[in-house]
Amino acid sequence: MRIPLFHVDAFANQPFRGNPAAVCPLQEWLDDELLRKVATENNLSETAFFISRGDHYDLRWFTPRCEVKLCGHATLASAYVVLNLLQPGLRAVRFETRRSGALTVSKDGEMFAMDLPALFGKTRAHPPEGLIDALGPGPCPSALLEVNDTYIAVYDTQAAIQNIRPDFAKLEELHPFAVAVTAPGEESDFVSRYFAPSYGIPEDPVTGSAHCALTPYWAERLGMTHLYARQVSERGGELWCEMAGARVILKGNAVFTLQGALQI
Repeated sequence: MRIPLFHVDAFANQPFRGNPAAVCPLQEWLDDELLRKVATENNLSETAFFISRGDHYDLRWFTPRCEVKLCGHATLASAYVVLNLLQPGLRAVRFETRRSGALTVSKDGEMFAMDLPALFGKTRAHPPEGLIDALGPGPCPSALLEVNDTYIAVYDTQAAIQNIRPDFAKLEELHPFAVAVTAPGEESDFVSRYFAPSYGIPEDPVTGSAHCALTPYWAERLGMTHLYARQVSERGGELWCEMAGARVILKGNAVFTLQGALQI
């Protein structure tokens, strides 16, 4: 069995930045455990698998450990493969997903615009046991939200976000929750980082799904509907975020880096 394989750096305008995703077009769905093993073999934060259904594509995402409900950067990468390589005459593509409904991605100049569900967090009065210790020494967050199996810790400065040195073993104990940390940006409207060690992703370079929750939070806090965001991981990435009612539009660039096939 040969499985086509593409690597795309999402939310980046040059190679080796942003978040690399593997994209595997399939003719039919394979066993879930085989899909997970392919994702483990790729050894990236996410591998996207899709199947053409005529007017749309069915789309799923796997980390090296499990399937996930929603993944932004691998959706952007999948759209790049469809719109630039497989069907370059199209301007937009619709993906049908199992847990996040229909997701549409369209070309927007040199960027891609993703129409994703907005996720509205609930404020937690007290952090769960172990969270603050797991985020390491330094200032405590000024607010804490919970949304879609993710804790969002809000800090006062970008420096606090950049200086966080998490204890990944302790963060893993918070499963099934991942943790996003965020603060006002110095050269952007807000910055963030994202940690999900229990999903096989100690730190995700750029996380589209987290911005489905970060965008509503910062839009309300700053009184803005259009925001520029940076994820300040080691690779780094940038997103242009827009509130559109119950949806979030995330825009970003993508860079094609590899094409090949897996022989199984």
